[in-house]
Amino acid sequence: MMPEKNTAIRYGIAEQLEPGLRRVIAPNPSPMTLHGTNSYILGEGRVAIIDPGPADLAHFTALLAALAPGEKVTHILVTHAHLDHSPLARPLAEATGAPVLAFGDARSGRSALMEKLAETGGLEGGEGVDAGFSPDEEVSDDSTISGPDWAIKTWHTPGHFGNHLCFQWGEAFFSGDQVMGWASSLVSPPDGDMGAYMASLDRLSALRPQRMYSGHGAPIPDALARIAELSTHRRERETTIRNALSEGPANAITLAHKIYTDTPAGLLRAAARNVFAHLIDLTERNLVEPCGALSFGTSFSAR
Repeated sequence: MMPEKNTAIRYGIAEQLEPGLRRVIAPNPSPMTLHGTNSYILGEGRVAIIDPGPADLAHFTALLAALAPGEKVTHILVTHAHLDHSPLARPLAEATGAPVLAFGDARSGRSALMEKLAETGGLEGGEGVDAGFSPDEEVSDDSTISGPDWAIKTWHTPGHFGNHLCFQWGEAFFSGDQVMGWASSLVSPPDGDMGAYMASLDRLSALRPQRMYSGHGAPIPDALARIAELSTHRRERETTIRNALSEGPANAITLAHKIYTDTPAGLLRAAARNVFAHLIDLTERNLVEPCGALSFGTSFSAR
């Protein structure tokens, strides 16, 4: 985890991050959201709101109050269907008349493997999913959305969540929870997929972003370095898991307690979900083997 530089948090206030971009932070701090969800207002006059945030009346009011006199919301863009990102999309759409755009509903974008595992059960997961989320318009990969003074490209970046999108605005990217500066992302099957997460990091790196605005925390000024750091961190975690399994079979919970020795007890279950995501990915790559039917409690052995 990286130290968070932006410590002067002002909820309900629109902060100008650069010309044409404002941020309003939702008052939903937690160990998983840091200070709260970042909602972004892109453009001037006819604007887009990116990640409207949780179902919080104060935040809803703050987003509308952040608009200048005469400004109109023309697009509501959602990076992914987690409860800290998408629930205000529908109330904002009803208040402004703007359509909600996303890759798809809360089940969209899952790999065939994750869809199959979800149907067979036993994975648990589903942490914080906005199960009722459904956009007005589904946005495909590598498409363009624009207003009078802004334009973004959409990139499907599954991993943290199946329907996760990143939005490219020139040299800047709105990275949702795929890339954050203060912590690595939770990857919890079947909504999270470690193989897809790593592939999405590689794809983002190839797009050469200069800076990133994430779903939580301060802006990331050196996006490529942070992507590389996250990728290295995951590969090191994978090696640690494989080394631990060389000592004998273990499940995700046991491995998390063994590996995450400096993690607060309240976050160990989330850590175990990350370990489980690694174990599924390693199984797909024939590097480990489940000792029975695949589930969150299944033990795995080294190959």
